[in-house]
Amino acid sequence: MSTYVPQAAAAVTLPASLDEAVAALTAMPAAVPVAGGTDLMAAVNAGLLRPAGLVGLGRISEIRGWHYQDGHALLGAGLTHARMGRPDFAALIPALAAASRAAGPPQIRNAGTLGGNIVTAAPTGDALPVLAALEATLVIAGPGGARRETPVSHLLAGRDMLEPAELVGFVRVPLLHAPQVFLKATGRTGPGRATASVAVVLDPARRGVRCAVGAIAPMPLRPLEAEQWIASLIDWDGERAALAPEALHAFGEYVAAACIPDPVGEGDEAPPLSPAVLHLRRTVAALARRALGRALA
Repeated sequence: MSTYVPQAAAAVTLPASLDEAVAALTAMPAAVPVAGGTDLMAAVNAGLLRPAGLVGLGRISEIRGWHYQDGHALLGAGLTHARMGRPDFAALIPALAAASRAAGPPQIRNAGTLGGNIVTAAPTGDALPVLAALEATLVIAGPGGARRETPVSHLLAGRDMLEPAELVGFVRVPLLHAPQVFLKATGRTGPGRATASVAVVLDPARRGVRCAVGAIAPMPLRPLEAEQWIASLIDWDGERAALAPEALHAFGEYVAAACIPDPVGEGDEAPPLSPAVLHLRRTVAALARRALGRALA
């Protein structure tokens, strides 16, 4: 007797272009696109997913690099974390490079891709708070050569989902030429999933500060009021680093309270935060404070 149940072989297609991949998904609606497979294959191996077919994206060279367009970097969705962590990319988008280097052990960084991080939309995805702080947009390929754009935040929030046979082809990121920082906390020493992460981006042209907090909610959170408050205190025409330490501390507390608010109770009394949530709020405050301090240094 055997408990082994044979599975039907899945059809595998290896297109050479983005439009060919879209056509393959149109012809096989039940097929699943796969690039690095770090999340998809984990689900398959765990028995959580049995795709009827696979459309491999590894041979599509157009989405494995980047180019410049109208003051933006157009990043291919097939860029691996390892490639984005290299010095030449770090000079272009430092926070995204830092997030890529923190994405996990070498085998994950070598296989995992930018597009996979976005489409999987795991709360702990390291690239997600950086893309939210940069206010990046997605270039989505559809049937018949169609292309449309949508903010990354809309996809992560479920406001604009991918339609059948659509693929994320590129990520459009503004080139700010200004300091940006990514920091994260993990539950153990070395590479690991984030318990909290923070991305801080300075935008001198707009005299603004953008901050996004990841891993503590289903999608990255933007503390907009905290951003506006701290931006009003920065001397954009002089020494930005002259911000008082008290202001940095207050910014961290402001961000943490906005992302992890106090519970609301009946009457005047509200239940206290649990020790675990209180620790998480302190972690977010420390990350936000340190990230802003490094960006202004």
